[in-house]
Amino acid sequence: GKIESLGGLIGGIAIFLIACFFIYESINRIQSPPPTILPGIFAIIGGLYTIGIDIFRIILLRSSIQKIGGTTLKADFYHAFMDLGSTLVAIIGIVLVSYGLYHGDFVAALILGGLLAVLSVKLVYKTALDLTDIISPDLVKNVRDIATSTQGVIGADPILMRRSGDTTFADVTISLRGDTSFDKAHEISSNVEKNIKNKIPNATITIHFEPDWEDVPLDAKILDIAKSVNGVRGVHNVSTHKTKGKTFSDLHVMVDREINLSSAHKISEIIEQKIQDNISEIEHATIHLEPFVTVPENFDLEDKITEEKIKIILEKYPEIKKIGRIVSLNFENILKIDIDCSFDKELSIEKVHDLTSEIEHIIREEIKNAVITIHPEPN
Repeated sequence: GKIESLGGLIGGIAIFLIACFFIYESINRIQSPPPTILPGIFAIIGGLYTIGIDIFRIILLRSSIQKIGGTTLKADFYHAFMDLGSTLVAIIGIVLVSYGLYHGDFVAALILGGLLAVLSVKLVYKTALDLTDIISPDLVKNVRDIATSTQGVIGADPILMRRSGDTTFADVTISLRGDTSFDKAHEISSNVEKNIKNKIPNATITIHFEPDWEDVPLDAKILDIAKSVNGVRGVHNVSTHKTKGKTFSDLHVMVDREINLSSAHKISEIIEQKIQDNISEIEHATIHLEPFVTVPENFDLEDKITEEKIKIILEKYPEIKKIGRIVSLNFENILKIDIDCSFDKELSIEKVHDLTSEIEHIIREEIKNAVITIHPEPN
């Protein structure tokens, strides 16, 4: 957390000061006279031994950084790199001095000091940002681009981010179409989180989603509003139309079939009021109330007598060219009827719809508590 970042900051400052000392000593010694005592072979052997230890340290630290990260480990890594560099500079200097190039050692030390100064400044800058909770604008933009490029996301704002040690925390609010289901919204949020983590390692992501109704069709808005009203069991056939510059809406709302007309009417009034409160352009909403019938998934009995009654009704319609499967399943006081029949293929879809509605009405008159589904097919 913050303690680790503070340790990295102190380590970075220490490395920077040592790098400055390297640079100062290098410049100072370049101006000094050549040495009178030259190092021997034992100095080179000692340097090679030290290089081996430094390389081993660097390998271990690099492996640890890749596994767990952390600014303190990075500071240790830079320190080990500095030790390796200083030893290499010493050996290079010994070799160059042996060949009479007395200033080669100091030039190499000057280069090493400059490199360490750059690395330490980067480390100090990064840890300072962590300590002040300042995040790179480019990183925020990257997260926003990843979120908005995810399918289903309209926008991403606000995005709150901070770093703690080697971990990036992001709190992202995404905008989804207002008619998006909760399951779909959760799926999109999971995809956004996964996409961000794929691009930004060691990230902890929190996703919030909000509805955006701006580009959602009126029908979808009305459907969502109506379904949110207590007592509504289902909504279908939502449509809007304009007349003389005014927008009107029609929708079919299903309520419990046991409630009385007064209670059902109150539900329709609430729906209409909510529609007008949320969608000012709707002049009036016409609500058709229908009884809601719960159809169970499993039925116990197949009613052959009822099927014969239905077949007699269907045979009265010359437009029906072929009567297919008729399945009537009985459950308590509910009769679930599925009918397959073929109509003249030249009939318009409007005519077929009118015929199926008429047939359903006649069957309901004949058979009470029937839930009917007619599947028309072209002949």
